[in-house]
Amino acid sequence: MDTDVLVVGAGPVGLALACGLLQHGISVHVIDKAAGPATTSRANFVHARGSEVLDRLDALGDLPQESVRAMTITTYAGDRPMMRIRFGDPGLGTAAPPMVISQARVEERLRERLAALGGHPEWDNRLVEARQDTTGITAVLADGATVRAGWMVGCDGAGSTVRKLADIGFPGVQVSERFLLVDGHLDGDPPLDRSGTSGWAHRDGVLGAMPMPGDQWRLLAYDAAFTDDKPSEEQIAERMRRLLPDRTGLTGLRLGEVTWASLFRVHRRLADSYRAGRILLAGDAAHVHAPFGGQGMLTGLGDAENLAWKLALIVQGVARGPASERLLDTYQAERRPLATAVLRGSTAATKVNIAGGPLGRFLRDQVLMRIFSQAWIQRWTTYTTSQLWVSYRRGPLGKALAGRVIGGRGGRPRLGDRVPDLACAHGDGSRTRLHAELRGAWAVLGHDTGADAAFEAARRRLGDRVVRLRTAGSVGGPALLVRPDGHLACKGGAAEFDRWLDGALG
Repeated sequence: MDTDVLVVGAGPVGLALACGLLQHGISVHVIDKAAGPATTSRANFVHARGSEVLDRLDALGDLPQESVRAMTITTYAGDRPMMRIRFGDPGLGTAAPPMVISQARVEERLRERLAALGGHPEWDNRLVEARQDTTGITAVLADGATVRAGWMVGCDGAGSTVRKLADIGFPGVQVSERFLLVDGHLDGDPPLDRSGTSGWAHRDGVLGAMPMPGDQWRLLAYDAAFTDDKPSEEQIAERMRRLLPDRTGLTGLRLGEVTWASLFRVHRRLADSYRAGRILLAGDAAHVHAPFGGQGMLTGLGDAENLAWKLALIVQGVARGPASERLLDTYQAERRPLATAVLRGSTAATKVNIAGGPLGRFLRDQVLMRIFSQAWIQRWTTYTTSQLWVSYRRGPLGKALAGRVIGGRGGRPRLGDRVPDLACAHGDGSRTRLHAELRGAWAVLGHDTGADAAFEAARRRLGDRVVRLRTAGSVGGPALLVRPDGHLACKGGAAEFDRWLDGALG
């Protein structure tokens, strides 16, 4: 093999996957057909779960300090505010509250982390052919070179070449017509409030303005009347300049220098399968979402982290034979239902925002606006969009692939649940955080000699990539085995750990 895993696509998902694999000691080759790193912002919101993934990859760095904390959304009808939603820090031991930060900057931090781990993306090289056999993949690149890899993962977006070569279906529907997107500078007297996002409900379509780092704004407008299929960036910017005073009623608000402009249609698509033999999909190659709610990049980062530790166990031979097939199948079993739920939510949000008929506008402007003004609804919205609620307790690893639950009965957390970033200590008393120890490793939490025995049971199967930690507070309760992605694998003693590992790894 030239490499253990060939990752196609050097966006946030491909880079996160590559970093995760390298943390586990797996060799990676990353290629991308683009000439170089993207400089435009594209996605611009990282929720709490995304911050956690970046933190566990040791790639979060100073992004929280660079980000804009625009934690309110105020919706207007003309100059009259109709609704204000406040997003807070969901708490629960998160690495960082929600961040408004450019996707380009997130990718830059991931490339820095990848370089520190000894990897780098290979730009301007496209996958043209892939042949798989029982032992690996032979990939043919546009420059004529071939790469022999044990596995290949397509992180190459909605138009994924990997997905097409693997002949995996990608059914879906178009949810809306044209949206205009512009990043640039706004001038006006009075200026817009940069402490939050402003949106205007208009009979011709919604228009929103979100503050961005660098004193910029992102403008988003639904514009079904704009019929040019392939407009230039300048044409899009000029159209936005005309829509801005008309939709907002702010005649003194002007769009100045534009740094990026784009036109897009909203689609909802979900791959029939996340795997075809030794070829797998992650991120937009597997699911395409509406932009409302900022769930696309967030879900893709979760895919990458979930897949990385499972592929690592298989490549290292920890999971062997039929067990390796079953373990890899849990990637789709855990992640695809989440993508389905996220697609439903983002599609519903899109339809609400583009409501054009009298009934739709009434429901949006008079009914939903009042409902979402309730404090408990806003707390629920913060928690839901954060994806901190994601649990795999109904997935096959919750039953350890053995047809019955092993441990985890009664009390919290249950098998498959996310474990918060708890304050912990090593055996020598030195302080640490749980998630900081999950960088390519598993963790055993507990205080008594039973936890020590459970730790030894985990080490027998997982090797030296297991850390022994003690939590602050109560010394009672069973030992916890925490997966590298922060979810609870098992709880109990050595016997329970052995049974779970036997079921999961064979």
